Amino acid sequence: MGGAVSAGEDNDELIDNLKEAQYIRTELVEQAFRAIDRADYYLEEFKDNAYKDLAWKHGNIHLSAPCIYSEVMEALDLQPGLSFLNLGSGTGYLSSMVGLILGPFGVNHGVELHSDVIEYAKQKLDFFIKTSDSFDKFEFCEPSFVTGNCLEISPDCTQYDRVYCGAGVQKEHEDYMKNLLKVGGILVMPLEEKLTKITRTGPSAWETKKILAVSFAPLVQPNHADSGKSRLVYLPPVAVRSLQDLARIAIRGTIKKIIHQEALSRSGPGLKDPPRFKRRRLRRHRLETIVFLDKEVFASRISSPSDDSNNSEDPEEERHEEEETKPSELKPEPPVNFLREKVLSLPLPDPLKYYLLYYREK
Repeated sequence: MGGAVSAGEDNDELIDNLKEAQYIRTELVEQAFRAIDRADYYLEEFKDNAYKDLAWKHGNIHLSAPCIYSEVMEALDLQPGLSFLNLGSGTGYLSSMVGLILGPFGVNHGVELHSDVIEYAKQKLDFFIKTSDSFDKFEFCEPSFVTGNCLEISPDCTQYDRVYCGAGVQKEHEDYMKNLLKVGGILVMPLEEKLTKITRTGPSAWETKKILAVSFAPLVQPNHADSGKSRLVYLPPVAVRSLQDLARIAIRGTIKKIIHQEALSRSGPGLKDPPRFKRRRLRRHRLETIVFLDKEVFASRISSPSDDSNNSEDPEEERHEEEETKPSELKPEPPVNFLREKVLSLPLPDPLKYYLLYYREK
């Protein structure tokens, strides 16, 4: 067994490898992947495998391979303010990354069959909000999760701009999934062993694109043996934000602009994030193949030995790059949370400071 890309030593290196293999192709998707550490969604005893491009399953808890999630994120073409429905939302890892792009005025809902996984997802979401400095770099659309079978969603539910299903969809349920979309919306799902992107171009018009060969566990069919009746799943209502929440969003946005302007005045135009340590890049031509991972299969791109031998880097260049990555540079200083520092320095009552920081503690 093997993954589509090499294993990374940390989350950033995993993302570097996904970019190198062209699974991550846009800046928005890259930022979301870097902002949330995949290892945070693993149980402690399994974290050594977090940066491998492999799926992980423990009981009802499941994470797809990183290359699958990156292809899904790219295919969804996410934008701020859209509504998103995650069918089989699992640990909430994908929903949280999506929430970083949707921003405060988006909608982020998930449906999960197993109640224990819902509790796990809520714990991980709470951990991210309270501990991650990445939370303050984005305006976050917090996911809401409900328990139920995604094939029993109430017919009265609202339609969504973007829908993803994380289980194999049987052909007879294709129209059901399509009807969850608004006109102009995008649905990504495993259909007939292909990760498929469907765009709704009109009330009864669709465009379909096959992305990858995959094999997911199939959707669990509703069980009506007990009562003979369907247990309808009711999704959260789309609520209007309170004036207090809107004020917090506006104040945080204003502080971020001030911080940015102060940084520009000190460093001049073209200010960029502090550079991460430079890793050696491997130049490879890649071939399409199929990789089998337990119940999940995906098309991956792997290097050809003959291509590697013909396209190796110049030895002098390799030595130069190795000199640049001395041990002292391998662990850069952690980034400063300027928003948090600025809020805490304001002449405001402590409760208001804590409110502006979403009551986060460290």
